[in-house]
Amino acid sequence: MTYFAIRFFREVFTSPFEWKEFLRQCYQMGNRSFILVGVTGFILGLVFTLQSRPTLLEFGATSWMPAMVSLSIIREIGPVIFALICAGRIGSGIGAELGSMKVTEQIDAMEVSGTNPFKYLVVTRILATTLMLPLLILMGDAIALFGSAIVENLKGEVSYLLYFNKVFDALRFSDVLPATAKSFFFGFSIGLVGCYKGYNCSKGTVGVGEASNAAVVYTSMLLFIIDFIAVFITDIFFEI
Repeated sequence: MTYFAIRFFREVFTSPFEWKEFLRQCYQMGNRSFILVGVTGFILGLVFTLQSRPTLLEFGATSWMPAMVSLSIIREIGPVIFALICAGRIGSGIGAELGSMKVTEQIDAMEVSGTNPFKYLVVTRILATTLMLPLLILMGDAIALFGSAIVENLKGEVSYLLYFNKVFDALRFSDVLPATAKSFFFGFSIGLVGCYKGYNCSKGTVGVGEASNAAVVYTSMLLFIIDFIAVFITDIFFEI
């Protein structure tokens, strides 16, 4: 996989670049995943606030709800949950798609016809996941906070303006920057593992299923490792 990643960085800076395929992949991975991420984020905000509110109510600290929810979701819960969801949808899709092309010898046919299959299939997909995942995570975080605001408005009679004023008072640049930075690595790992497993899958239909399944499993494990490294580095450079 390391050699696969090195080849990606070598190919991405050589011309020509497949802009049309890149934009198509951005649409497939970004726009087609927005509803799933949005619904998940909305439910996440509702459930997290409903579960946390009774505990804060016992200590008379419900005024801390906007700060606690916003920091928890934007720093950690949002990026990890949305990345895992995208790993299941996008990673498995890439693995199955490229695996099917490998089994049916479409990749070999592209090489024979003079097309660079790695640049057309792999580079565009990895760049699309790297670019789209941070946008999906940011939109998912915003929808999650909106769901939390609805609960606070109904349960605690807190206006939306007051809720989001408290949210932005609690957030700092050091909260948003590390979470956004690690989401790029999340997206890169999803695209890299999915493409690697699909591009190098074994022959036969069984290999396609194994490639799709392995893409999700290995990506999920890699996401937690990257998240741990990101939190460790953030603890060094930023005050948490």
